Amino acid sequence: MKATRTRAVRIRGGLSLRVDARACTVVVLLVLAALAASVALIGTGDFPISAADVLRTLTGDGTRIQEYIVRDLRLPRVLVGLLVGAALGLGGALFQSISRNPLGSPDVLGLGQGATAGALVVIVLFSGSATAVTLGALAGGLVTGFAIYLLAWKRGVHGYRLVLVGIGVSAIVTAVNGYLLTKADIVDAARAVVWMTGSLNGRDWTQVWPLLVLCAVLVPLVLVNARGLLMTEMGDDLSYALGVRVERVRMVLMVSAVLLTSGATAAVGPVGFVALTAPQLARRLTRSPGPNLVPAMCMGATLLIVADLVSQRAFGADQLPVGVVTGVIGGAYLLWLLVTERRAGRI
Repeated sequence: MKATRTRAVRIRGGLSLRVDARACTVVVLLVLAALAASVALIGTGDFPISAADVLRTLTGDGTRIQEYIVRDLRLPRVLVGLLVGAALGLGGALFQSISRNPLGSPDVLGLGQGATAGALVVIVLFSGSATAVTLGALAGGLVTGFAIYLLAWKRGVHGYRLVLVGIGVSAIVTAVNGYLLTKADIVDAARAVVWMTGSLNGRDWTQVWPLLVLCAVLVPLVLVNARGLLMTEMGDDLSYALGVRVERVRMVLMVSAVLLTSGATAAVGPVGFVALTAPQLARRLTRSPGPNLVPAMCMGATLLIVADLVSQRAFGADQLPVGVVTGVIGGAYLLWLLVTERRAGRI
């Protein structure tokens, strides 16, 4: 096993912090890539704007029409994409670390399907507004996550049991979603299918602020408990011996992951495979043990913004929802992951 290149950084008060130089470099590069893709995405559309004009407009030196297009129409969409990608990447990293399984992501465990079920109930049964659909999706994700936790509990929550229970719950909720669609009238069914695709189209500042508040509260909470999560990867007995309250840490982080995933799904619909691929790609880039929470978060934001840029530029006038692009990329990655795990003898 290769040793990771870490440095000890001393700060005031006699405290020290271990810093992985490679992981920090990866985070910086991912942030730069996300920002570059964001600028390109803001400039893309029926009224193209150059990168230089986008930057000038963001600093307050653009024309009136540029300011309207950039700040009111396109910037909120990009910010929603960054926040949703970061939330999905972080949620996926938490679930994969807790389950100790690369397939233990919200996509596989059924949290996205649960949020979809909550949204479908509001659309089909109550013909609710956009705000009601968002609240329904958030409630559906929370109920599904709570059900998975209870069903997987047996003197604690452990990896394969969590994944297997999640797959079963996902199958049940998917069947419920299909039933709800058959009971909807044609207008509500069309509206539901559009939402279920996962798209950043039409997103505005009303979606930005709730996501920003959610991430501002949960990301620091997750990072505070990151050390306990890292310790649990060495086994519950050793973690207890070192003073880690294992089940408390798992509960806090699972609730945080469910809220992050449900909030992201409520904002844009179920965007597939970002939560699955972002943590794995981040780990392969950093080559660092542990959950790699910050790199996974940055990778998720970069993946979603790049996928949205591809969806707008690669197909001409036929723009695809971002969920279609991430589904294609994530599906290919999942097949590659399964083949790799099989060759390694792990499945």
